[in-house]
Amino acid sequence: MSKMVTLAIDTATRSAGVALLEDEKILAEYFIRLRLTHSDSVLPAVEAILSTAGMGMGDVHLFALTHGPGSFTGLRVGAGIVKGLALSTGGSIVGVSTLDALAQNLAFASCLVCPILDAKKGQIYTSLYRPAEKGRLEKIEPDQAVDPAVFLRPIRDPVIFLGDGVPVYGGLIRELLPSRAFFAPANFQWIRPSAVALLGLEKYRRGETVDPVTFVPRYIRRSEAEIRTSGVRK
Repeated sequence: MSKMVTLAIDTATRSAGVALLEDEKILAEYFIRLRLTHSDSVLPAVEAILSTAGMGMGDVHLFALTHGPGSFTGLRVGAGIVKGLALSTGGSIVGVSTLDALAQNLAFASCLVCPILDAKKGQIYTSLYRPAEKGRLEKIEPDQAVDPAVFLRPIRDPVIFLGDGVPVYGGLIRELLPSRAFFAPANFQWIRPSAVALLGLEKYRRGETVDPVTFVPRYIRRSEAEIRTSGVRK
């Protein structure tokens, strides 16, 4: 039986990443946080990672990507790349929650895990996870765009925070949860594309693929352009 080759792409935040897996084996992983647009950095990384592994695009069976929440531009770039690659090769696509992928950095945690992304406009993209069996996390709050204080005040248990929202709202977190807030170290603060691949592979095995023609990112919140067009803010 041939092995499943997964190519994962993350463009949801300021960082970008590409990973190549053979079943659950991580063959290569690129992490990029430079002053380059994702459209400039991701495709060269894809080409480099396949070349390093001695593979071609036709060897990829599954394309996994962070489908949101996150930067509207970044999500569109990632979706466009993956849709183009899948349509040209016949590969399958799975979308993975950006927050699920980020939380996976702390899958071994023994307390609550809270990934937070800076959603601008005084909001965060966030969700909440608790430890489950066999070193896994159980999602107990859905992905949402929310006022950070509204989300944080009800938390009564120790929680580890991670993500690009930490530098922005770290002071507020410490103020509202003075004895319960902990923060992941710098090397855990960014999305690992290999986590996107592993979560994507699980979804693929459950049959949770998406149509490459109709697939669109999960923005959670309307873009500023949509708000201007409708004239209604919510």
